[in-house]
Amino acid sequence: MEVTKDQMTFLLDNGLFDSAQMLGCFLVSSAVTSVEASPYLKAENLILQGDALFGARKFRRALSMYKQALQHCKIIPKQATAARTALSTLNRSSSPNNMNISVINENEVKFKIALCHCALNENRAALAEMEGIPLKARTLKMNLTLGKLYRISRNNRGAVSCYKDCLRHCPHALEAITALAELGVSSKEILLLFPQAPNRGRSLLDHWDTTRWLHRYIEAHCCIASNDYKGGLEHFSDILQRFPSNVHILLEVAKVEAIIGRNEEAIMNFEKVRSIDPCVMTYMDEYAMLLNIKSDQSKLNKLVHDLLNVDAARPEAFVALSLLWEKKDERRALAYAEKSIRIDDRHILGHITKGRLFFSLNRPDTAVTAFRAAQELRPDLRAFQGLVRSYLALSKAKEALYAAREAMKIMPQSAKALKLVGDVHASNSSGREKARKFYESSLRLEPGYLDAALALAELHVVEGRTKDAVCLLERYIKDCADDSLHTKLAQVFAATSMLSEALSHFQEALRINPQNEAAKKGLDRLEKQMKGIDPDAPEEDEENEVDDAEGDPEDTDLL
Repeated sequence: MEVTKDQMTFLLDNGLFDSAQMLGCFLVSSAVTSVEASPYLKAENLILQGDALFGARKFRRALSMYKQALQHCKIIPKQATAARTALSTLNRSSSPNNMNISVINENEVKFKIALCHCALNENRAALAEMEGIPLKARTLKMNLTLGKLYRISRNNRGAVSCYKDCLRHCPHALEAITALAELGVSSKEILLLFPQAPNRGRSLLDHWDTTRWLHRYIEAHCCIASNDYKGGLEHFSDILQRFPSNVHILLEVAKVEAIIGRNEEAIMNFEKVRSIDPCVMTYMDEYAMLLNIKSDQSKLNKLVHDLLNVDAARPEAFVALSLLWEKKDERRALAYAEKSIRIDDRHILGHITKGRLFFSLNRPDTAVTAFRAAQELRPDLRAFQGLVRSYLALSKAKEALYAAREAMKIMPQSAKALKLVGDVHASNSSGREKARKFYESSLRLEPGYLDAALALAELHVVEGRTKDAVCLLERYIKDCADDSLHTKLAQVFAATSMLSEALSHFQEALRINPQNEAAKKGLDRLEKQMKGIDPDAPEEDEENEVDDAEGDPEDTDLL
């Protein structure tokens, strides 16, 4: 029988999990049915079979095997358990003489049970299992898993403690650094967890070089967590000087650039990442969102095709697919967004995309639920923007103002959050003066923020200050050739019967972005006006359809 166990271990080590689980059936049935088999041997074989099932992604069956193994461990005589150590899950020895001194680490078995629960999305059960492992017995991987589970259960204090333990084990656990920054731990506090002196055998210069980029990495994430995006980009840029083709850092830079509205730079960095590694999935739905905003359907189509070929089981692929269908078939797009959430219900962009689609389908109440789900996972300005728009559509100004102020509280240095509060005030004629102040504050904080400039221009128009609106828009057009600015200026000119100026700017907007729907519709209306046709009059085809419907009694009967 020892030979069979040895072969089982060989299959597991080589990742042949299907073969291993078949062989494991012989191993487990032989050990369990044997009266002479010790509880220890039964437990050891059950763990091997559990490993095979886990590797084959049969998590429920693996869970059953691990639990049975743990029950057998509890009846192993105390003198046998006294020799247990935390060195490994079990000693897979091929020698019969060594079998009696093999060691099963119950804490590792509990950890495997927790991993099965995680894979089955049973986070409470996983957390209960993990908390049963003594603090001193937790490995780096255990602490990282427990930290994630604490974050899911919103126990931020417990999560911080676990992630700090991770960095005490290994200062290069970058995942723990990112998590601590997002949980509000300062860079100084994180750096105190690191050893201050180089290890033996390493030169002081090597140590300084490593700690320098690592310190920059910590500072960058802490800056971003506190909404200091400019500071974060500076630190990431410094790291890129040392590691110019670092895919991870390029992705982080692209994501931050997208947040602050530097869409073209973000697109360039995402494309650079794809040229280095075409199979990257991380943040590719963010890239898809930028292409969708730009109305670049050809690139978006290719991106979706590539993502589905790389890994069709990732939520990023279905968010991108949803964005591709957004302008063609909103209900189909919604189905893809919901599928991304079924794959990973903690994928924020899936919830945001779902909320946007519900809003487009004139279901703002359901959109609120989707945006709230995103916001509860992690504060994201797009979720707050969606909440404000949805509440205003439901005529819930108080809730909209609360959501906007919540965004401003979380992101006090964010021009976008200030603009959001302005939007709520602008929805009410009595709040327009407050709205103007918030828009102006937003532009002082971030002078290049076009959405705030457009909102302020619209406010000027509503209040009859057309000249102020024109001056503002022309000033921004000098510095930024953006199609939305030209479209807005054209609309202002059209409203004041300056038709030739309006025509010029609509044409410029479409030259910059041929897919600009607002410019297309505006230009169509303008051309009718210039021909002396009422742009609001029904089309001839529509009139004919009405006449046909009225004149054919058979059609009326069918209807």
